[in-house]
Amino acid sequence: MNKKIGIYSAIINLCSVVIFAVCLLTGFLFGSFLSSMFIAYSFVPLICSFAEYGKPQTKTAGKTAMIFAGMYATLILIVYFTQLTILRNETLSSEAVFLLDYSAFGLFFNLNLLGYGLMSLSTFFAGFTVDIRTKSDKALKCLLMLHGIFFISCLIIPILGVFSSMEGADIIGTFVLLFWCAFFAPIGILSFAYFKKESL
Repeated sequence: MNKKIGIYSAIINLCSVVIFAVCLLTGFLFGSFLSSMFIAYSFVPLICSFAEYGKPQTKTAGKTAMIFAGMYATLILIVYFTQLTILRNETLSSEAVFLLDYSAFGLFFNLNLLGYGLMSLSTFFAGFTVDIRTKSDKALKCLLMLHGIFFISCLIIPILGVFSSMEGADIIGTFVLLFWCAFFAPIGILSFAYFKKESL
């Protein structure tokens, strides 16, 4: 069962990232919000699988990764569920829209970045649990830990209010997200290969 959860969560995560990228390119906001939720849904069991298969000396790193994954998923699901429900179905004041609308670069945009910062910390610690046996395992470990670098920008950008004061922030934000998709998609592929090799 542990192996299957690792494999299936890697597949779902990869598919969700690809769908998210396609929705970004086509401007399909509903699809991008929904696929982001499935990235979160699949990310938690994916990280739990890394923790489960880690060696005994990596258990602390694995548990830390799981906690950060849960924190990330909680924030992200709140942000995107709000985009799909309240913002689509309710008539809100301009003040409420600024706070809740992800695209307004207000409160929920900042919470979204905080969530992805927590995701970055989760992958960083998950990287310590990867047992290197092949070149693909080494690549997976490197990508997981390198992804941790995103924590710095996800923390600093909201504090400095970079996007709220930037011309063409929407376009720049889309390019940043597409770059993230290109970076993160291989993690799904390599994770699938990693858990495929594991014993039950």
